[in-house]
Order: sequence, then structure tokens, then C-alpha cells
Amino acid sequence: MSELNNLALQIISNGKGILAADESTGTMTKRLENVGVESSVKSRLSFRETLFTASNMSNCIGGVILFDETINQEVNKKKIPEIISDQGTYPGIKVDTGAKMLAGSKNEKITEGLDGLRERLKVYNNLGAKFTKWRGVYFISKEYPSKLAVYSNAHALARYAALVQEANMVPIVEPEVLMDGNHSAKECYDKTSVVIKKCFDELILNKVDLTGIILKPNMILAGSNSKEKISGEEVAKLTVECLKNSVPQDVPGVAFLSGGQSEIEATENLNLINKNNTTNFIMTYSYGRALQQSALKHWSMNIKDIKGTQKIFNHRAEMCSLASQGKWSIELENK
Repeated sequence: MSELNNLALQIISNGKGILAADESTGTMTKRLENVGVESSVKSRLSFRETLFTASNMSNCIGGVILFDETINQEVNKKKIPEIISDQGTYPGIKVDTGAKMLAGSKNEKITEGLDGLRERLKVYNNLGAKFTKWRGVYFISKEYPSKLAVYSNAHALARYAALVQEANMVPIVEPEVLMDGNHSAKECYDKTSVVIKKCFDELILNKVDLTGIILKPNMILAGSNSKEKISGEEVAKLTVECLKNSVPQDVPGVAFLSGGQSEIEATENLNLINKNNTTNFIMTYSYGRALQQSALKHWSMNIKDIKGTQKIFNHRAEMCSLASQGKWSIELENK
């Protein structure tokens, strides 16, 4: 077992998942303003620290993805990565610089951030980061994702992953096929399969150790504007089948993004995926909103109510942890 494989397994094993707290300043500002809280360096840190010091961090969260602002912050002279490590959880960092318009395509995106990445990884490693994240994003329509978008983003994800492993950290490889649109679940299945297969072609070409990565894909869902409504059982079966046919056996595990699903949907679908899991992959979560939204709403009403906010976050984390083991139920949810 390699050092990177061991680290990847520690992040996602035993009912643990990943807290995606890597919202950019712009995204976090929108989230805070939506619940009536003014966004500032202090308010962003205050909410995140509330989550990072919750008791279920140590039981349910194997890793926390941070944003550049957060990894450089401290509370009472204690650095944020240290606060996370004290919980027995690994600090990680988002290293891409965002999705920009892809030259040669009308509406598609390419994720940037490879320039200077080797040097930035050294800095983040010194700050305590043990793993990283890079997100490629793809739209579904009749003509999308184009071959250009599929290839360009796969190539960028692979070059990123190779550099991260060179720096002795675990790369999260996130090819996200968006829910936006009126596509069917079958179209999502077909296009997600193409995207994931191309990613692995490029990862192998770039000599990335597949045992030392974590894949962060979307679940197979009908588009958010689609008239088609499929059951959670169908979501689970299609998702497992897609990954079984697209992901090499060497990969230790999959941490799903919630991708616009509600907290309950993301939990229930993950639970059903684990009940239907016929692969050797660990199937867990790397959720942002689906772990934080209820806690954020509560916190916004009284930002001094740390314990109340943590109680809500602890419950959400526990439900996701149970779902990652196929042990969740609506009865436990409503207890």
C-alpha cells in the first residue's frame, strides 16, 4: 500500500466523507447574503470555524476542502489547518482558479490554474494541506459536452493530479457533469461515462497513481428542468453501473458531490447507492451545501448560537455518514 493510497483511504473510510468548505469569496458572499448575513473576512471565518469545531467532525468527516483565504486564517493564534487536524481530520485545499470560457467553444468552460501550480502546492503543503481539489465542469445539451471540452478538461485534471502527487498530496479529481438542463437520466449516464473515461485515459497517460486519488463525480440524475422524474433506486442503479463501467479498479473510492440536490435527496441517494453497490469502491460524500445549508440558516438567526448550529451540523454529518454505509433511514433522519 502506497503512502498516498493509505492517506486517500483514511479520508474516506469507515463512514467518513469530506466537507467541501472551499466556496470562493464570491460564492460564500452569496450564501451569506441569502440568509441575511453580511459577508466579511470575519463572518466567513466565524461560520466555518463553528463547523470545524463541531463534535462530529472527528466521527464523520475525514477531510475538509478549504479555500485559499481560509487555509491562511487563524483563531486565537491557532491556524485553521491545525484546528481541523486536532479533530483527527485532514485539511485539504482547492487549487484551481475557476472555470473560464473555453476558447473554440461557444458556451463551455475550461478550468484554469495550472500556471504556477507546482510552487503553490509547496506553499499549501507547508500550511498543512494533505490533499487538493480541482473541478472540471461540463454542460449537457444536444451538442455538449463537445469533444474539445471533454478532452481539454480531462487533460487539465490529469496534469493537476500528476503535480499534486509529485508534491506528495492526494488529488481529488472532480469532473462534474451539471444537473442544469432538460436532459434525461440516460443522457446524463451516457455523457458522464464519456467524461469519466476520458479523464482516466489522461490520468493514465500522465502516469498518475490511481490508487492515490479520490474521484468526485456527479450522480446520474435527470436534468433539473427535465420532465422526467426517476426514483432514488434508479439514480443508484444508474450511478453504480456508470462507475463500474468507467472507473478502473485501482481507484480506492468515490466521494460524490451533491450538485444542487437538497440535503435529504443527497443523503437518500447516497444511501441507495451504497445499498446497490456491486463495486469494490468506497462510495461516500464530498458535500458543500448538503452538509451546511440547515446549519447556515440556523446560524444566520443568531451567530452567537454556536452549540445550536453545531447540533444541526452534527446531525447532518451523522446522516451522511450512515448513508455512506447504507444504514440511513427516514426514521433516523426525523429522530
